[in-house]
Amino acid sequence: MNKFKERLKELRIEKAISRKQLANDLFISERLISYWENGERECSFDMLIKIARYFNVSIDFLLGNSDF
Repeated sequence: MNKFKERLKELRIEKAISRKQLANDLFISERLISYWENGERECSFDMLIKIARYFNVSIDFLLGNSDF
């Protein structure tokens, strides 16, 4: 099971980052963040790397393959 949507939202809330701020920092639309968090779309591999770097976590963590 892909846990990306849950992990993304948890990280964003834990760091007190709004969807708007995250979207601005990643140069994407706020709507796209919403799609990801609601499981309506999947992000690209390139964006997955950017998100992992942004939150300083592994891609495995984002996808639910590890707990750290």
